[in-house]
Amino acid sequence: MAQFHLGVKAGTNITKVSGTSFKDKFEYGYHLGGFAEVRLGNKFVLQPEVLFNQYSTSVDSNFKNVYQGVFNSSYQSKVKLNYLSIPIVLNYKLIGSFLSLQGGAQVGLLMNNNRTLLQNGGDAFKSGDFSLLGGLLVKAGPIRVNGRYAIGLNNINDIDNQDKWKNQGFQLSVGFAL
Repeated sequence: MAQFHLGVKAGTNITKVSGTSFKDKFEYGYHLGGFAEVRLGNKFVLQPEVLFNQYSTSVDSNFKNVYQGVFNSSYQSKVKLNYLSIPIVLNYKLIGSFLSLQGGAQVGLLMNNNRTLLQNGGDAFKSGDFSLLGGLLVKAGPIRVNGRYAIGLNNINDIDNQDKWKNQGFQLSVGFAL
């Protein structure tokens, strides 16, 4: 018999966009949403999630020079990307139900990009992001503490092919299974 749980989770994102136009530093954002857990035998649990993710990054000083004519007069160096993310994670139980290794994939749909960054309301980022995930999950009763790393696989630059941009970062979260 499969065991099934629903839950809520929230936490911090420590992310950056890699590419020559962005500062090589991690910045903070947040995520919140819900998850389900479907037990698949003694060692595996399938964990689909639906999350609102905010990724933050800073553009490098050469960004404005490389992409001349793209900016309006209110150029800002901070960029916030809001995604509706759908991670599908497989948990492998290492130590009973207490500690699990996580691996999976995530599809992120860009909900609202920083439109003040570009003139004419043009999109600077493709509408989706595909990432691979890996991490650890600690369970103590209904409490879930999770740390994972996400690496973006596709180029999210929608201005041109001059520079490749990819999301990457860490997620730290606390959840509660209902």
